[in-house]
Amino acid sequence: MQIVPKLGTKARALAIGGALSALMAGMAHADDRPVITIAVPQVVNGGVLDFLADQSLVSQRIADSIAETMIDFDRQNPELTTRAALAESWTRIDEDTIELKLRPNVKFHSGATLSADDVVFSFSPERFGAVEDGRGVPPELKAAATRLWSGISVEKVDDLTVRVNSEKPDPVLEQRMQRLGAEIVSKADYEATATYGDFFKAPVGTGPFKVAEFRHNELLVLDAHDEYWGGKPAVQQLRFVVVPEGSSRINGLLAGEYDFITDVMPDQIPAIEADDKFEVVGGGAANLRLLVFDKHNGPMQDPRVRLAMAHAIDRQAIIDALYAGMSRIPAGLQFEAYGDMFISDWTAPEYNPELAKKLLAEAGYNGETVTYRILNNYYVNQVSTAQILSSMWEAVGVKTQIEIKENWAQVNDKAAAPGSGERMIRDLGNSLVFPDPVATFGNFYCHQGAIVGTGEWESEVLNEQCDILLTSMDPAVRKAAFRRMLEIAEREDPVYTVLHENIMLYGKRKDIKWDWSSLFSMDFRAGNLEIVQ
Repeated sequence: MQIVPKLGTKARALAIGGALSALMAGMAHADDRPVITIAVPQVVNGGVLDFLADQSLVSQRIADSIAETMIDFDRQNPELTTRAALAESWTRIDEDTIELKLRPNVKFHSGATLSADDVVFSFSPERFGAVEDGRGVPPELKAAATRLWSGISVEKVDDLTVRVNSEKPDPVLEQRMQRLGAEIVSKADYEATATYGDFFKAPVGTGPFKVAEFRHNELLVLDAHDEYWGGKPAVQQLRFVVVPEGSSRINGLLAGEYDFITDVMPDQIPAIEADDKFEVVGGGAANLRLLVFDKHNGPMQDPRVRLAMAHAIDRQAIIDALYAGMSRIPAGLQFEAYGDMFISDWTAPEYNPELAKKLLAEAGYNGETVTYRILNNYYVNQVSTAQILSSMWEAVGVKTQIEIKENWAQVNDKAAAPGSGERMIRDLGNSLVFPDPVATFGNFYCHQGAIVGTGEWESEVLNEQCDILLTSMDPAVRKAAFRRMLEIAEREDPVYTVLHENIMLYGKRKDIKWDWSSLFSMDFRAGNLEIVQ
């Protein structure tokens, strides 16, 4: 039997008072900041949150909430001006070296303090899996690191100073530190985990939010990192919920299940804005939709067939039919943010069906089937775009077969899977990861770029110009090399053809004040989000 002592009046009063004090203290510490729920088609393309391995549009959405680079962009500024991040200042030492001073007292999600050792580790062979340590680093990470950081090394000067060195002169070394994949992670927390996957399912960064839960293809929950150097977040939690179907995202928004939805199609705007509690924001993104050709298979082996298919496309008709005129035809694979490196008199291939037919005849094309691999609306209106393109190609005499694949591995597969044809054409998006043509061409089409790595295309002639673009410190020489690269990649031996500027539209609660970014990143830091009462 348990004996419960009786309390006197004074004791009871003290006990009640103590309980009330504890309750009030708990209430005072209760987090009354809102929880924001965002419905997205996907969180990341792989099973981990490693933004070097996953260089995709979907990973850009969440990357800077979790981990940060040393140098950043002003993401809400249309000109994407450079701003300090984990490095508060930097200096160009010579043609192949920059020195960066780290911001003091920056806290990782684990409570550890950022130091030069973390930066050195984040660009080390151990991080990239170049040194075999039994952690199970995936081969795609090693390939990405080779593309982005070959010849780049980082050394510690003191606890808050690092030097980034390049084996060759590098005119864009500072910009490389801004790009997706240059995020800094905690060395100590990485070493405390058993495997690569253990760490990157909940990577420890310095961003305004930290990973609380991650279920691939389902959910990502981020809790506020209240020791964030940039200020305590205005929300206590972000919940990214995977909802592949656009109609389901809209219905959930209107029903109050979600505060934001992404990838809204232009024709869905009226359905959202018919309710005065919601609005659609967004517009042109720093990303171009294009088609990639595999020059080694079927009719694609003749560059005239590839060029003919580029001239058979009425790009403006696609924009008008599917994007309500909100998109535009880019000047080839380049962005105005390149500044002085932008080739202003360059244009995408003109819509010219007669020229397309002439080129096909010259190539001796005789009706072989051209296979076109896509995903089910990974991009806005992807399936509808493919259907329109197929009709345009058939109008000039090209027989096409659309193949909808389940994932990127199937799209990129060299082999002709059962029931499908050889890899010939596929969709791709190229983003402005930093404002110089090195970013796109170096990552995709030069030397060990992604498209070269998949075996779809390669060009030694292009690589000669790439070397100039990558190493020359003379702006005029670099610009001439870039023009020549566009001539090769888009007209002489086409590796791709641009379609249109991508757009990103968000449905959201109207009482949430929030600015979108053309970089696809969703910035939920305190300075960019406010609940209007």
